[in-house]
Amino acid sequence: MPTKFSAFDAAEYLDSDEAIAAYVNEVIATGDDDLFLSALSDVARARGMSQVAKNSGLGRESLYKALKPGAKPGFFTIAKVVTALGVNLRLVVESTKPKPRKATRKSVAKKKSGKSAATSSRKRAAA
Repeated sequence: MPTKFSAFDAAEYLDSDEAIAAYVNEVIATGDDDLFLSALSDVARARGMSQVAKNSGLGRESLYKALKPGAKPGFFTIAKVVTALGVNLRLVVESTKPKPRKATRKSVAKKKSGKSAATSSRKRAAA
């Protein structure tokens, strides 16, 4: 007898605030924009898409469009959805030092001449 598989739906397992927070935090850690939208969609379906749309002030169809992979929703749309889901996003200081910026032609020229970029731009503006 062949084995039958059913499609996995994360929304079925997002049954607590803790599970939702853990899921979304893991997705955010990946840095994948489409995966983030997909996760928000999963959470919205778990909470009830119609209720999330109502709480966010978005139309249900607009909510589906905003959360589909490849969409480019604005920050305020995401903020409305996140608030409607009953969670929030926080910024924290990263424990690692930021990577040094790569030298550009301007910064290399500035180092060689000993002039600041502001001084150089003032001279160009005066000429």
